[in-house]
Amino acid sequence: MEKILEVRDLHVTFHTYAGEVQAVRGVNFEVGKGEAIGIVGESGCGKSVTAQSILKLLPQPPVQYKQGSILFNGQDLLKKSEKEMEKVRGKEISMIFQDPMTSLNPTMTVGKQIAEGLTKHHKMSAAAAHKRAVELLEMVGIPQPERRVNQYPHEFSGGMRQRAMIAIALACQPQLLIADEPTTALDVTIQAQILELMKELQKKLGTSIILITHDLGVVADMCERVIVMYAGKVVESGTVDEIFYNPQHPYTKGLLRSVPRLDQNRNEPLTPIYGTPPDLLKPPAGCGYAARCESAMRVCQLYDPKLDMVRSNHQSACWLHHPLAQGKTGS
Repeated sequence: MEKILEVRDLHVTFHTYAGEVQAVRGVNFEVGKGEAIGIVGESGCGKSVTAQSILKLLPQPPVQYKQGSILFNGQDLLKKSEKEMEKVRGKEISMIFQDPMTSLNPTMTVGKQIAEGLTKHHKMSAAAAHKRAVELLEMVGIPQPERRVNQYPHEFSGGMRQRAMIAIALACQPQLLIADEPTTALDVTIQAQILELMKELQKKLGTSIILITHDLGVVADMCERVIVMYAGKVVESGTVDEIFYNPQHPYTKGLLRSVPRLDQNRNEPLTPIYGTPPDLLKPPAGCGYAARCESAMRVCQLYDPKLDMVRSNHQSACWLHHPLAQGKTGS
């Protein structure tokens, strides 16, 4: 599959009064053309920072891109100036943000916010952009788009605001769509409609998708590959089937054990992951998950495991995969 995005050894830090927060520590992944991948993990694991780094949306300072590259169609986005990035944002790469109420401008009509990208990137006239905004609202399932296009965000329901955000993101038909928790605040029926809409648009437009979420059910429905992050690093990656039916990293197994299953006895309690993620002001020398892992060994405390191939297209960063540890059982 032809690659549209390659993230290589990405390190992102935040300079604070307390010290340097190492939010992303050597992340590697790639996205193929027309592919949908999911990035999952607990809050604070680096998912959103990684996504926003792709578009260089994080303010510098306090953020510093210390190391690595983000290649989009062969060009390193981290080396582009702010003016050059303005030509990429919205046109070639778009993002659906986590909270549509705070992401939409309350002082502008929804139609103007959709048309803004069209007039900037495609040099459309105001009338043509307005007409296209109506078409986009209709495409994402907004009823009475001719009327709704002139309304403000507060006049839209939560689900409609999220659809409007998708319309804005897709207005210029980007090659890559980054969706950061696009269904978090929505009820189950609206969530299903939004996901179905994204799948239809992916098939129709051939758009690549990066879906960032903590909802493993959404990932199973939407994505072809999954990247599991913990403490600013990728700890496991593979196809949806490999991650869900044959997880290799103890953290991935813990995530799956904490999610309700249809084939599980309803009286059987879910197993939580005890403890908290490490402080990234002072990351541990060894595996970031060692303090919470039931299978942790001494080597886990001392040395950080590398992301190794455990089978074709399936990688995991765990010392349990080492030949000397094969006699031990995973959690």
